[in-house]
Amino acid sequence: MQRILDACCGSRMFWFDKENEDTLFMDNRELETTLCDGRQLVVAPDVIADFRNMPFADETFYLVVFDPPHLIRAGDTSWLAQKYGKLNDATWRMDLMMGFDECMRVLKPNGTLIFKWNEEQISINEVLDCFGQKPLFGDKRSKTHWITFMK
Repeated sequence: MQRILDACCGSRMFWFDKENEDTLFMDNRELETTLCDGRQLVVAPDVIADFRNMPFADETFYLVVFDPPHLIRAGDTSWLAQKYGKLNDATWRMDLMMGFDECMRVLKPNGTLIFKWNEEQISINEVLDCFGQKPLFGDKRSKTHWITFMK
């Protein structure tokens, strides 16, 4: 049984150990393609599921990583959308709220949620307003934020 869930693993870009045996990698898609610069992009999750409705029992994981798509403006077949995924412009607030709630649901009591967000198109404050819980700490200075919550 894995102790960690990466709820939107994509191509596991920030993982040092992309095959970590304690981690269950989940995404809503599988993809293998060549990007415009010739690099291979592989999205191969252990579980294909939607972060808004996860197929796990309550209080399953000690640590959840939530790195949802951060783009609302990108062409559906663009390399940005392929690499990072894309949120629906009309429903992103509700989608992120549901995703955060699901991440908290599958966390064990006293579990940790690591949230990653890039505010190129949507500010971190707009996103945090969707969650209904203040983070403990995180990086406030760059465009990419790593923020920590505890259940």
